[in-house]
Amino acid sequence: MYLVTGGAGFIGSNIVWALESQGAGKVIVCDRLRQADKWRNLAKRELAGIVPPESLFDFLAANATNIEAVIHMAAISSTIETDVDLIIDTNFRLSVDLWHWCTQHRVRFIYASSAATYGDGSEGFGDDDSVEALSRLKPLNAYGWSKHLFDRRVARMVADNEPRPPQWAGLKFFNVFGPNEYHKDRMQSVVSQVHANAADGRPAVLFKSHNPDYADGGQLRDFIWIGDCIDIVTWLLENQDVNGIYNCGTGKARSFEDLTKAVFDALGKKPDIEYVDTPPEIRTKYQYFTEAKMDRLRAAGYDKPFTTLEDGIGQYVTGFLDTDDPYR
Repeated sequence: MYLVTGGAGFIGSNIVWALESQGAGKVIVCDRLRQADKWRNLAKRELAGIVPPESLFDFLAANATNIEAVIHMAAISSTIETDVDLIIDTNFRLSVDLWHWCTQHRVRFIYASSAATYGDGSEGFGDDDSVEALSRLKPLNAYGWSKHLFDRRVARMVADNEPRPPQWAGLKFFNVFGPNEYHKDRMQSVVSQVHANAADGRPAVLFKSHNPDYADGGQLRDFIWIGDCIDIVTWLLENQDVNGIYNCGTGKARSFEDLTKAVFDALGKKPDIEYVDTPPEIRTKYQYFTEAKMDRLRAAGYDKPFTTLEDGIGQYVTGFLDTDDPYR
């Protein structure tokens, strides 16, 4: 039995799909569905159960001997959320509690960290998970800090040789795009947002650059197709001796202009881009460059090639966004 927290969310629901497709066994989702269409992310899945977060530890207590792994994707992922107590409850305290539960019951634990832990990137994007290296990172928002706080707690427990789950791995997700992100509203990937405009005959809207080193649309991100993220998670489940905090990116930064052109190309349209000022409230915290260093994951044995930006966008647009049913 596999438990996926946040299993109705974007990355979580894609992991649930992968587990079902691979015949991994029973899958339990822990999540809140609320009133909108988030339930559609799970509508095609055969699930052994859906557990509300407030009942999570009761469920775990009743099924401790049956759970193979906890895949912890649940989080307050909005970078503009202002309730920091809520962020810490969900992103830090719950993660610590699950770590200890998995340790006590000898259950494997894979969790979502974030590239937001790197802050402005001044310390680089290498996924050194030592106490010393992590202490140098300075996240720019409460979301990134909450993820970083848990990474540091894990690093300290490992460094102090405290008890730990039989396998543990954290994944620092970079800019992920793919199906089942539609409930995220303003936090959807730029791919999805550009497609919505382009498909309706409107220009894509990108932020102007307020940094003289970057042209408008030349801001760079490590964009990763959700299929590559799924492959990394399933690889970890197949390789129980791999432990650590790893980047989940492609290792290749691409511009927002590249991304936008790829969406228009997938639609068979000529690119049309409008540039607007970056809002003042986020301008000082805006990242102009992210690029995952993937050496450690490669050294651990992961050898699959990463999907190019154009190929990933092509799969997303033609296989999902431009269909009658865009859900995985």
